[in-house]
Amino acid sequence: MGSASSAYRVIYLDVDGRIQKVVFSRFCSPYDIKELFCTALGLPRNTTLSLLDSTGHHLFLPDKEELFQNVLTQVAEQFSRAFKINELKTEVTNRLAMLEKRVELEGMKVVEIEKCRSDIKKLREEMASRNNRLVTCHFLDDNKKLTPRRDVPSYPKYHLSQETVEALRQPTFDVWQWEPNEDQLQPYITMLSCLEHMYHDLDLVKDFNMNPITLKRWLLCIHDNYRMNPFHNFRHCFCVTQMMYSMICLCSLQETFTQVDILILMTAAVCHDLDHPGYNNMYQINARTELAVRYNDISPLENHHCAVAFQIFSQPDCNIFSTFDPEAFKQIRQGIITLILATDMARHGEILDSFKHKVDSFDFTDEEHVTCLKMVLIKCCDISNEVRPMEVAEPWADCLLEEYFMQSDREKAEGLPVAPFMDREKVTKPTAQIGFIKFVLIPMFETVMKLFPQIEDVMVQPLRESRDRYEELKQIDDAMNEVRGICVCTCVQKKKSENLTMGKKK
Repeated sequence: MGSASSAYRVIYLDVDGRIQKVVFSRFCSPYDIKELFCTALGLPRNTTLSLLDSTGHHLFLPDKEELFQNVLTQVAEQFSRAFKINELKTEVTNRLAMLEKRVELEGMKVVEIEKCRSDIKKLREEMASRNNRLVTCHFLDDNKKLTPRRDVPSYPKYHLSQETVEALRQPTFDVWQWEPNEDQLQPYITMLSCLEHMYHDLDLVKDFNMNPITLKRWLLCIHDNYRMNPFHNFRHCFCVTQMMYSMICLCSLQETFTQVDILILMTAAVCHDLDHPGYNNMYQINARTELAVRYNDISPLENHHCAVAFQIFSQPDCNIFSTFDPEAFKQIRQGIITLILATDMARHGEILDSFKHKVDSFDFTDEEHVTCLKMVLIKCCDISNEVRPMEVAEPWADCLLEEYFMQSDREKAEGLPVAPFMDREKVTKPTAQIGFIKFVLIPMFETVMKLFPQIEDVMVQPLRESRDRYEELKQIDDAMNEVRGICVCTCVQKKKSENLTMGKKK
């Protein structure tokens, strides 16, 4: 038995030294697979591979190796998505625990108890059968191995146009302009290049002597550790960071903040939702998930995002803070943790009230004041979609509702409490958005506007217009519902009248 790279943690050899079995990690890259091919064939690891058809012609010529690597990339990503074994086992275990608890505590009727016992038996059999199928081929869900699936050489250089560079500084930036087409990776390569540009443009790379290759590799690793959720995904991470970059430029924050503060703001925005599972804190707590137990029901998701972020920084190849001395790194670490924890909406009122008490006599030399402002800034960026133009903002509202409905459907299936604003049977897009814009977004942005009046036209006014638009949509919905109600009543009365007439004739 021998060890290998992140693609194949364990290799089993027979007596002749031939590979008999490989245990894969979910983070295998095309380079890892190529290396495995070379090992299996007894070739040097740096051998250039070509594929031949039955006539001996090249399918992938040496000068087309990038295309070959793209195919292997897609294979590796399909493996990663197809074999979420540990997540499946955790979900089944949680369902088992829930059913057993119901049988134990609720004193159900005999028929219901027998049905639960039957369900439990089926679940156990399902787990056993899956375990049996996994005896010969294991795909490890290795959360500790947080190196990127691709290395920097396979991260194509993307040249940003001057138009894109200028648009990046504006809150109106349209992230949907990059949609997957024949090249599924291109939108993400473009977003990674934009993030890289922001760090260079703010002079963070130069001022802190960052290794540009380490910055690229770190961003790749960040991308690989966001999940494919409808809302909380890498595109959301990009939007939050781009809005932070926009606010730094618009409010001239580099004139009042230190460069360390700017670094903390940008990096916290990049990392703020790492490995988000798509189910919020209330679900984690009510379902008593592993995260909720680990963090004692205190901001379990936000604590997890912080932990994943610093697991990534612990990899030397991804540590953009390697040039900082231990004391400076400690300060940066604490700053990033503080900001990510501030994105828990359960703390919204507490944080905004604290800022309101400071804003009228704000002191940029007071560390407590500056920290509070940074917490409010990342909160603004995290929930800033409605600041953007309608055609950019509305798809995000649809994505969020889709994620909410997925959660509420699961909560109903598991017998957990369901929040009304997440219930597909109770909420509409206008009703969801009106309350959020009126009572959360506008008050927070108007408070920030006291300190930075320049955001009124480009941020606060679009929020007011969005509120007005959704209120108009709600009025239309209400009118249509009223018409439907009248039609239903008319039909019912007509039916009753017909029944009464038929009765008299009889």
